[in-house]
Amino acid sequence: MAAAAIQELKLIKEELAAFAPSKVVWDIEDLSKRPPWGADIAQEINSLANYFVTSTGRDLISTLIEALDDAAVHKKSAAIVPC
Repeated sequence: MAAAAIQELKLIKEELAAFAPSKVVWDIEDLSKRPPWGADIAQEINSLANYFVTSTGRDLISTLIEALDDAAVHKKSAAIVPC
């Protein structure tokens, strides 16, 4: 199951790479809303593929892939839980 999730995350990342950071959807109910920081983002963010980061500044999708890969290697389950 983790392998399928990893493949899906890789596909999501690949597809998000086609969109500029300015294309981020901040509020699905009001597409005119922009993030509170506007366009003031790190220079290394060059697409929506690397736009989303964890609270510690790590790439979100890569972090999820790493966690799922680790779970698969150790034959453990993985879950996203609120902190």
